Amino acid sequence: MALSAVATAGMVSLISNGALAATFVVSGQQFKVSADELVATGFIQYGTVDARLDPGSNPPSQKPEPVAVSAMKTATLKNLCQSVVTDLGDFGSVSLVIRAGTGTQPVTARNMVVDMSQLDGNAKFETIEIGRDASTLDKGPENDPGEKAQRREGFFSQQAEKVTITNLKQVAWSTNAAEFNLRDLKLALHWGKDECF
Repeated sequence: MALSAVATAGMVSLISNGALAATFVVSGQQFKVSADELVATGFIQYGTVDARLDPGSNPPSQKPEPVAVSAMKTATLKNLCQSVVTDLGDFGSVSLVIRAGTGTQPVTARNMVVDMSQLDGNAKFETIEIGRDASTLDKGPENDPGEKAQRREGFFSQQAEKVTITNLKQVAWSTNAAEFNLRDLKLALHWGKDECF
């Protein structure tokens, strides 16, 4: 991930100078995700840059946002929690918390792509390749042209047949999936700050 961050820093410079265009526009809010366990097959990871809306600018503009992309063909998550806190100024904060996969059936996803800024947990990789050129990755999702366009030639990446991450804690800008099944879904919106971790 350290080498991926160096590659991403180079991309930020290229985007700032207009040499590359960011391929994905994200909101100005990050969200937190936790899970007791994530098991994924067809896993790839590399650095890239999203465009982030800057609500403080007048007129509104976009800023380059370096991200680590994790993409996987299939994924299951046990005891998933997702939270986002919105600051309403004088009115305080409002938290949106989503929980799923808390029973016997986990959350499942197909062709899932996560753009993140932080990932913590205990990871076990099976049949891993570290340092592969990002443009040559062949284990991840295959039917997402937008994701594939972010795999830059000459940039560091890694891939594995399978990864298991326990005690997952993640700070992300976006999650996309061809299919996302939230079993035992519970959504709560309330005043104050209430995050997954």
